Amino acid sequence: MNIAALISGGVDSAVAVHLLCEQGYKPDLFYIKIGMDTDDGLTCTAEEDIELASATARKYGLSFHIVDLQQAYWDNVVAYTVDRVRRGLTPNPDVMCNKLIKFGCFDREAGQGYDKIATGHYASTLDIDGYTWLATAKDPVKDQTDFLAQIDYLQVSRLIFPLGGFLKEEVRDMALKASLPSARRKDSQGICFLGKINYNDFIRRFLGERPGPVVELETGKVIGQHRGYWFHTIGQRKGLGLGGGPWFVVDKNVEDNIIYVSHGYDTEKQFGHSFCVKDFHFITLNPWKEQETEICFKIRHTDTFQTGKVCFAEDGTLQVSSEEPIQGIAPGQFGVIYDKDARLCIGSGEIRAKIY
Repeated sequence: MNIAALISGGVDSAVAVHLLCEQGYKPDLFYIKIGMDTDDGLTCTAEEDIELASATARKYGLSFHIVDLQQAYWDNVVAYTVDRVRRGLTPNPDVMCNKLIKFGCFDREAGQGYDKIATGHYASTLDIDGYTWLATAKDPVKDQTDFLAQIDYLQVSRLIFPLGGFLKEEVRDMALKASLPSARRKDSQGICFLGKINYNDFIRRFLGERPGPVVELETGKVIGQHRGYWFHTIGQRKGLGLGGGPWFVVDKNVEDNIIYVSHGYDTEKQFGHSFCVKDFHFITLNPWKEQETEICFKIRHTDTFQTGKVCFAEDGTLQVSSEEPIQGIAPGQFGVIYDKDARLCIGSGEIRAKIY
């Protein structure tokens, strides 16, 4: 089998390569370059990543290639991110990166010549009745299927996830025992294209600042100032600069540049029990035979699944409801839907609104 393995310079993708070699494969390694290092204001250096990735290739005698997708990334993922933020929504660049770049542009540039593409994501696949499904990983804390929930059937049917059956500590232990170059490297955090760049600095670069009031929702009282609604998202608690907390962002008025907050951990305003999702994307196929179906779901990257039910409304939107309170429902984020056992990732769509 002809395999292309995506390698980032981190420990997870290196262990994925190690496991493939242990199974007798000789994958070709590819590093996808997406940071715009020609822009002094938004430099994302890839030198250390490339050094560690190439060292892994040398260790196993594998070919190593760099695929430059910087322009495609900025034309698609960064443009999407800035557009959503400008509209007062909460984007998820990592979801779009996987869909459009890692398994989109890369495939057109290099991946199409291979039978399978392997990655270091914590996810797995299952073949059921002749169909391939995206499935969750053994490690619920590290599971990354929510970041993969916009890929399509052709993409998932060609993917290999060697780490799907391992816990993170097992992966780190394998890296140390195999003396991988990245074995002791810390896990990366944050949005894929930013590197060490502060998120607010990135947003400020494109949208600037626009001071406006922070208003307590229950009283209508102005209790502070913000520098632009685009720096804040629904459910946010930190970084508001308000005393006597906790305070949570519960709503935004984009037209008038107002941030609404509510006080206390138990305020009902930061919770909802249902939301609707537009343009729902099924990865493999629609498994829901009944009008209302029990499911699990996520509305952000967390280590827990919430339980609920889904049904399609007359306007075609998918409505998700739960008896459990749902914290921080943010329009623009992806609602990711799983089967009731949280085993199969069915698909995802953009959250349009919280239903009161």
